[in-house]
Amino acid sequence: MKSLLRVTTALAGVALAGSAFAADLPRRAAPPPVFTPVPVFTWTGAYFGINAGYAFDASSRSNGNSFGVPFPYATPGTVATFRNSSQDGFSGGGQIGYNYQFTPGSGVVVGIEADAQYLDFGRNRNSAFITGGALAPGYYVTDPRGLSSLDYFGTVRGRLGYAFDRTLVYGTGGFAYGSGSSDRSFGGFAGNDSFRTGYAVGGGIEYALPTDSFLNFFRSSAVTLKVEGLYVNLDRNTRNQGAFVINAANNVPVVTSGIGRRSDEFAVVRAGLNYKFGSY
Repeated sequence: MKSLLRVTTALAGVALAGSAFAADLPRRAAPPPVFTPVPVFTWTGAYFGINAGYAFDASSRSNGNSFGVPFPYATPGTVATFRNSSQDGFSGGGQIGYNYQFTPGSGVVVGIEADAQYLDFGRNRNSAFITGGALAPGYYVTDPRGLSSLDYFGTVRGRLGYAFDRTLVYGTGGFAYGSGSSDRSFGGFAGNDSFRTGYAVGGGIEYALPTDSFLNFFRSSAVTLKVEGLYVNLDRNTRNQGAFVINAANNVPVVTSGIGRRSDEFAVVRAGLNYKFGSY
């Protein structure tokens, strides 16, 4: 019995000594926390979208173009005057492009964009003041070189800007083109050169919506909103005829005049929405 008691006491002492030794050992260090980097927004990537806005005449000329309507298409002394600033209307269309940002977050952004736009300049195409007499019944006057004959236009432009994280401020410029529809060619008269080319310059500001924005229906960081202004100059060249006296019965010109503009100048203010790929 005494032997068993001695053995038990010895084992208890060994256990206590082991516990004290284990308490003196250094504890195992906890693993370091896993670092998850916060994604940095970048404007680099392709995009496509839609836009809508308002277009208006931006000609620097304030006086009108006038010509005398000859007899027998009007009473003697009849003068038709076309206003230089009589055209304005809705503009809307779509765009596609690509941006490259040199440093994610904030930094320089370069890109290229192409767009095609409908232009509602048709409703005032016959807007002329008749003074000094009256047109003969069955005739009217118009100037097909005015903005009234422009039904659509498009541009291919470069873009250069600076991004402040999700806000991009940019300038833009490049090639522009436009044309009128065939039903405004006035009987297919050869002098009405409808298609024209020129240039466009402007600028704007674009903002990438946060993921939780109620407008961000894609629930991603790839939806952007922009406001943009463009000045467009389309050269009509000297092959165009001027003001026409039109026979309303068959829509064919009977008299032409050399007056009128040789270019279409207008400005467009528009808002747009883009979906951009590769936001992060």
